[in-house]
Amino acid sequence: MTHSHDASERASQRRLLLAVALNFGIAAVEAVGGLLSGALSLVSDALHNAGDSGSLLLTLAARRLAGRRNSARHTFGFKRAETFAAVVNAAALIGVSVLLLAAAIARLRHPVPVQGAWMIGIGLFGVVANVAGTWLLHRDARTSLNVRSSYLHLVADAASSAAVVFGGIAIIWWRAAWVDPVLTIAIAGYAAVGSVIVLRQAVHVLMEGTPIDLDLGALQRAVEAVPGVENIHHVHVWSVGESDVHLDAHLEIADMLVSETQGLRAAVEAVLATDFGVGHVTLQLEAGCCPDTDLIKKRSARSERTSS
Repeated sequence: MTHSHDASERASQRRLLLAVALNFGIAAVEAVGGLLSGALSLVSDALHNAGDSGSLLLTLAARRLAGRRNSARHTFGFKRAETFAAVVNAAALIGVSVLLLAAAIARLRHPVPVQGAWMIGIGLFGVVANVAGTWLLHRDARTSLNVRSSYLHLVADAASSAAVVFGGIAIIWWRAAWVDPVLTIAIAGYAAVGSVIVLRQAVHVLMEGTPIDLDLGALQRAVEAVPGVENIHHVHVWSVGESDVHLDAHLEIADMLVSETQGLRAAVEAVLATDFGVGHVTLQLEAGCCPDTDLIKKRSARSERTSS
């Protein structure tokens, strides 16, 4: 089983490397074509692709770090490496998008001639290459937030390359020079919005927020439905990695022998794992110890020390 997992991970990393090489090639071709043709939209697409290449490289490095074993110094391992990479990727793309928006607005004020034929030819190349990149990543995008982010960027790049093609046609047929900066604004705006969404998700994980798709009310009802459980309170739920959800809580139980609590604990852990995807559970079993049995503890340990 371990050998099969390792082989699958190596295959995934090879696909990432191929996608990186492909994306750098797209960026280089588009950058040269944009400078030669005067098409700012090609330059913007090139910078966007270069950003995606950096994103893929960070993703690859992060996945290798995340695969390291836990140690005494890093008891959680490096599972958050991909989340940190997602923050860097998204922040960089937001910065690039702002620069492109400023350049496009300046181009609207002071139009320059653009060679539409270059836009069509290089845009078509970008469409084909980006579609190939999405094909390489579609399998891994199902299981990794960071790979999914890169996959969606490539899908957006394919769409923006298609827009560049139509923009080139418009410039040739109608001499509409304004199409180039407008396309740039659309591409940069889309990249910025998508990056902000990814950034918010990644920061939520780093701030140890409750997983977005986890319903604490439903979790409380499911746990308290287990025979022998009076209530669950002082709950903390967070993600260490993308699919590594941890829960820490106090569990009020009925009077029973210590030996009998093992079955109850196993039943609660099974509900949490099966219904809510919680893989690591720490439960403090109690019988009338806590005067405060709210689901979420309202005051932190620090505020309690201060008030006392």
